[in-house]
Amino acid sequence: MKQRLSVFLILVLLFSFFLPVTADAEGDGNIDHGGGGMGSGNGENYWNPGDEGVRITVVRASDRAVVTTPIDFTDKAPSSTTAHFGKISKLQYNSGTSLTPHMNGYTYNTPGIAMPHIISSGSGQADIDEIKRYFCSEYTLMRISDVTGMDYGVLINGQYKILLEPIAYMTFQGVKMAMTATEAALFDQQLNGGLRSKMVSLSHKNLPLAMFLETPDLGYPAWDGSTTTAASNTDIISSLGLGIVRFNEAEPEPPEVTTYDYEYRINTEVITSVTVRGGQADPYHPVTVRFTIGGQTYTVSGVYYPEDDSQLVWVRWTTPPTPQTMNIHVSVSGGGSASQGTITAKIVDLSGNDPPNPVADDRNNSYSSTSVPNKPQKTSSSWGVWHPRWHAYWVWHGTEEDGYWCDHGWWEFDWYAYNASLSSSMSVVPDAKAPTASEKLMKSGYGINQTVTVNVSTNQSSAVTEAQNAVTYFPEYQYKTYWRLLERTSRGYSSKFEFASNKYSTYKRRTHFTPIWMPDGNYTPYTWLADCWTPAGMLSINLTDSVTIRGSLWDDWYIAPVKP
Repeated sequence: MKQRLSVFLILVLLFSFFLPVTADAEGDGNIDHGGGGMGSGNGENYWNPGDEGVRITVVRASDRAVVTTPIDFTDKAPSSTTAHFGKISKLQYNSGTSLTPHMNGYTYNTPGIAMPHIISSGSGQADIDEIKRYFCSEYTLMRISDVTGMDYGVLINGQYKILLEPIAYMTFQGVKMAMTATEAALFDQQLNGGLRSKMVSLSHKNLPLAMFLETPDLGYPAWDGSTTTAASNTDIISSLGLGIVRFNEAEPEPPEVTTYDYEYRINTEVITSVTVRGGQADPYHPVTVRFTIGGQTYTVSGVYYPEDDSQLVWVRWTTPPTPQTMNIHVSVSGGGSASQGTITAKIVDLSGNDPPNPVADDRNNSYSSTSVPNKPQKTSSSWGVWHPRWHAYWVWHGTEEDGYWCDHGWWEFDWYAYNASLSSSMSVVPDAKAPTASEKLMKSGYGINQTVTVNVSTNQSSAVTEAQNAVTYFPEYQYKTYWRLLERTSRGYSSKFEFASNKYSTYKRRTHFTPIWMPDGNYTPYTWLADCWTPAGMLSINLTDSVTIRGSLWDDWYIAPVKP
């Protein structure tokens, strides 16, 4: 009873410290194993062969992100009071997640079809081929899909991998506990070797050696150490107690390009992007993308990305000064193959639709108000670039006295994330030449002034343009037919747009004249701010502001007799 109490006290202290198969094969198992006989235990520290399970975690292959909560499969029926460390995967522990003991609340799932023997012992050796067949089978993968809630087709589409970790249900100092090999090693470190001293044959040999990798994957090396002797905590945490089910491990396809059609404005700096995938785009097999635009070729070389992933590739250029339709030809080469694509770009001119000259006897007795437009807008975007990095893994070949070191490393890819955001405000006020206007109140027939202020924020300025075009529509034209293309009066990521000088204004002011027949009420121009280009598309925003119409300019006129 004293020993049992001690392990509970240890767990409580740690907790407070850490707080601040007959189906067709579908996957490919990267799993091997070792292990052997078990030493004898006692009444307080023991493990019964067959008291085992497997922790299952779905991982995105491109960035090794854990995409489902890990689940535990077992054919046993562990008590809910079994002490455990939560549903945490090896990847999460290796990324810094702390070991957090739980004294109850253990949950598990039964797979339906019994699992093969997982952990070898003196009473029987596990069969690695059976283990592979079981966890790569359609039945088991569908069961994983059901329990995790991840669509089966998505699970096996090649973008994800399944991380397997053997679990042992052991009794340590009289307490029933569930733990993976990684958790056992981390727990032993906290106990200063206390677990290893009692359970070494299980915790540091048969459990971690129940599964290890045949080839490097998900940042873990293939294990080439002993498969019959107890391992160190360091080796267990870094290399043991895991298997991986992979999908679509066929020869990589040649590079392909996905293109998009665009509409651009004349005389505008734009970004044209394509998505490239395939072709083994690591530093040994770089991909090159060429854009041919208006007779000029832009080359983007040294494009890299992980296998089974993709990379956005773009070019920054300026559209011609006249409206036209352009075909942008894209070619992709690398990895010994090539693909081609064509982008259709429509170049339009927004100028030339200024409203006609207003006159004093204008009438529109049939006018009725209409709702303000709401074009699709996008005020932020994100993208990223893969950068390759060599992960060295040195292995000694030969005897202790005679041999050599060989680097068995592999390429890893770091994701550099970028983003951009667009914000803006619009102000409409009566023109200063409106003699009876007051703040936002004015009479119809007089002019208004408008200012649009813009701010673009990004952490990759080389890939983001400033906002370059703004066009304002008016309620008297039902927000169509006529509009004003605003003039950019200050440039850069903090810019400003205003009406261009009005040729019908006596003083050539930056004004728009409201129609004299405009009914009383709110007068609301609408502005579409656009052409802030990023690799992930164009940013744009809808803007409105209002003045209040009360009366007309005729109210400011009066007739009086001429004094003699």
